[in-house]
Amino acid sequence: MKKIKITLFALIAFTSLGCSDDFLDKQPLDTINTNNYPQTADELTTLVNGAYQPLQRPKLYNMRMWTTDIFAGNSIVGAGGGDDGLETTQLSNFVTSTDNPGVLDLWRGPWPGILSSNIIIKTAPTLNIADDIKNRSLGEAYFLRAHYYFILVRFFGDVPMVTEPQDVNGDLYPSRAPKSEIYKLIVSDLEKAIQLLPTRQTYGDKDKGRASKGAAIGALANVNLTLGNWQKVVDLSTQLEGMGYTLNADYSDNFNVATENSQESLFEVQYASTGGYDFWSNENQSSWTSTFMGPRGANFVAGGWGWNQPTQEFVDNYETGDKRKDKTIFYQGCPDYDGKEYQSNYSLTGYNVRKFLVPLSAFPSYDNSPLNFPVMRYSEVLLMKAEALNELGQTALAAIPLNAVRSRAGLGSVASGLSQLAFREKVLHERRMELAFEGHRWFDLIRTNNGQYGLDFLHSIGKTNATTKHLLLPIPQIERDRNPNLTQNPGY
Repeated sequence: MKKIKITLFALIAFTSLGCSDDFLDKQPLDTINTNNYPQTADELTTLVNGAYQPLQRPKLYNMRMWTTDIFAGNSIVGAGGGDDGLETTQLSNFVTSTDNPGVLDLWRGPWPGILSSNIIIKTAPTLNIADDIKNRSLGEAYFLRAHYYFILVRFFGDVPMVTEPQDVNGDLYPSRAPKSEIYKLIVSDLEKAIQLLPTRQTYGDKDKGRASKGAAIGALANVNLTLGNWQKVVDLSTQLEGMGYTLNADYSDNFNVATENSQESLFEVQYASTGGYDFWSNENQSSWTSTFMGPRGANFVAGGWGWNQPTQEFVDNYETGDKRKDKTIFYQGCPDYDGKEYQSNYSLTGYNVRKFLVPLSAFPSYDNSPLNFPVMRYSEVLLMKAEALNELGQTALAAIPLNAVRSRAGLGSVASGLSQLAFREKVLHERRMELAFEGHRWFDLIRTNNGQYGLDFLHSIGKTNATTKHLLLPIPQIERDRNPNLTQNPGY
């Protein structure tokens, strides 16, 4: 295989590129290290596989994305005390500085994926290969570039817009582009991805987990939800209803190794137990969630470091009879886990997260959890549609998708005749409980009512340090030192 070497404006360190015949082998494919672009279908597929790999890292879904629930107020760091998780504690207390390592991770995490996506978008059209591989590869690259930029723009606002492969002869010090321009790029990329990607039903077993047409439609609906384009959200959500997606009968099947990439799944970050890499290595082929979130001292899972402990306020928001409670959290008296009884003294709050754990009896090593991370599920699509219909003044119609999610949870229908404001609160509540600890709550707080909803909520739970400036993260100072054209967000 020919390999290529590239750089991205002094942000990215180089690592080696591996090869894989099977997408689920998930080899370390994040950057490339020779002087030639791909020439064959196999080389292009390898590069595409590498564009997914940054999602697996702790800079994104293996840690930082789910820790946003901590500074969104659903949970506390917990962990081992002292300086353990200090950067996340600072974020959750809204005393974040420009040298916060967690912020640096979130800034740096997406760029290798954008880099690989740009190379694919530039080179794939020139290759003399089968159209199905070429089109799929382009669709995946557009989807992934949009996804990485969607992460960046929500955390940081204006960010550099890099759409060409960068090398030493390019602009290594780009300025920040207005977020409106970034959103235009995201929307354009996803519209192209929708046209190019196949449906998930066309993927064979070795390609499960790749981005599909449905994933791109769902992602575009989410972008329009963030932008307040309500009719577009309704139209896109309705389009998905005819594509074979449906709720799993059991909520916990969304977090079960045996039922990954299910009928409810639009897109998941793929992990495996046989990656053959050290837990702390850059490759991150196995999931960290079970190791980090398992109750400390309980011997429930390999590792069990006690991170992400739900707060009493969050637990109090469960309605009586909500089946998701026993499948999402541990509490004193909850159903046993792998034949073991939970004790409230395993946690500082009396609670731990349950939904992302894999039992010690099945996976005895702390670095071999194969549990995928759910990025988007069909239940979120239903809740997006409910929110959008309500914002369009169609509150009675909006109750249908909302009640579908509630019914699976064992809850009754919402009361009829609710005002638009009351129904909006119901949807946001339902999103909080349905998507708990999946990294969505922070984005809901900062997008609703231009972030005032989030500030009001944070103040109500005692996080009075939160101000308007905290709706965006600071641009890491180390990156501003390297690139003098990067301005800082207000207030930092």
